[in-house]
Amino acid sequence: MNKIVIDSGFSQSRVALLEDEEMVEYYIESKSLKRLVGNVYKGRVKNVLPGMQAAFVDIGLERNAFLYVKDAIPRELLIDKKVDIKDIGIRDVVKNGQEIIVQVTKEPMDKKGARVTTHLSFPGRYLVLMSQVDYVGISRRIEDEDERKRLKEIVEEIKPEGMGIIIRTEAENKDRKDFEEDLKYLLRLWHKIEKEKNLGFPPKIFYKDLDLIHRTIRDLFTDDINELVVNDKDDYNMILDFLDLISPELKGRVKYFDPGINIFSYYGIEKKIREALSSKVWLKSGGYIVIDKTEALTIIDVNTGKYVGVNDLSKTIIKVNKEAAKEIAKQIRLRDIGGIIIIDFIDMIDKKAEQNVIKLLSRELSKDRVRTNIVGMTGLGLVEMTRKKVSNRISSILEKKCPYCGGLGMVLTPDTVINNLENELKRVSLHTNSEAVIVEVNLEVEKVLVNQRKDYLGELEKALNLRIFINGNSNIHSNHYKIKEMGRLSKIKEMLKGEK
Repeated sequence: MNKIVIDSGFSQSRVALLEDEEMVEYYIESKSLKRLVGNVYKGRVKNVLPGMQAAFVDIGLERNAFLYVKDAIPRELLIDKKVDIKDIGIRDVVKNGQEIIVQVTKEPMDKKGARVTTHLSFPGRYLVLMSQVDYVGISRRIEDEDERKRLKEIVEEIKPEGMGIIIRTEAENKDRKDFEEDLKYLLRLWHKIEKEKNLGFPPKIFYKDLDLIHRTIRDLFTDDINELVVNDKDDYNMILDFLDLISPELKGRVKYFDPGINIFSYYGIEKKIREALSSKVWLKSGGYIVIDKTEALTIIDVNTGKYVGVNDLSKTIIKVNKEAAKEIAKQIRLRDIGGIIIIDFIDMIDKKAEQNVIKLLSRELSKDRVRTNIVGMTGLGLVEMTRKKVSNRISSILEKKCPYCGGLGMVLTPDTVINNLENELKRVSLHTNSEAVIVEVNLEVEKVLVNQRKDYLGELEKALNLRIFINGNSNIHSNHYKIKEMGRLSKIKEMLKGEK
């Protein structure tokens, strides 16, 4: 059974995709810090770097965005067989000071700015509309040749001249009317950007991609999902309204969950998130894998651990490696690991068994919506693969470098601590008669709540009908908080007065 669980809070939205009770994908978005991928900006070229075949573009973010020459060359030249793009330099397509319309394709990561492209594309439920190219593509996951032919014929009939369309996996078995409605919405969006692109001065944002919950409904909530559960009434109604537009037949699968219970704890997701932050993952056999991240790549090491088999060492090794292959594919998807990945399976003497393990890994990775590529086995017997990197992995969103250990370990971000505190305060509001609480938090969390999140704190107090007094305490670990006192408002005020 496949299920989507949505935890909608005041500070964060969290989404977990469960397949047979196992969490395989996890997404998180701060209400105050939205994701940038998909957004369209009018920017200004600040610096052209011929040596790197790239340019820096000011789109109004903290760091300038990065535009590679391939992402700046008009799409029609990219597919023109007569033109060798190696002969085209970055100075041939952009100039210093030039105004340019770009779309974010990769979030800012570490100390790097966002990556952008001039090749705009807009995903709908069934189709992706592309500018600057006259082309019809189709998802590789639609394998039936007759169905591929049928879909292409329909889309080629309705495709606007001079534009490109990619047919998404969800389009399988849908009819022309579904595609026409989807295309109508995407064209309205495109014409709005075309109309406004000459207005105003850069940097300026023209289009923001959908928020996490809307993207979840558009991209994840398909016929394969048996149930979607959400713990916020407003979001529940919004989801039903959105489904009216894109997939009315799925409305019956949406369930409203009692907000008085931590929805992620109820479904065992909080535990799974903690496991996803651990570097060591145990296998059912007693073996384990270790996942380590360096600046350039991710290394995954497979070990037999407690599993010693019975008699045949080679069979023991093959069993652990096969189990590890399945778990590695799951962890890569769950943790959203991107870039270069090196896997050190336990050495196998049997080359046929070695190939079978790699085939198993490839088959498990095919379930991933993000593009992966197994390059092959290196001379040292290591499996080398790549996975498209679009956003930050889970660990970098939920954790930050620990100030207590010189950056060798990780602690929770203030956003994560605030979200945990919010769930605790909901329980206080629902299960006690308290009118007010005094909460002690780490000084950094206090700074975020009092200085940067005044509106959030006010909204939370109003929603819970609970006065919340925040006290910073340098002795409280940055991961923790403490409800020091709760009760009648008059009593809490007297207590605070006495402490001054």
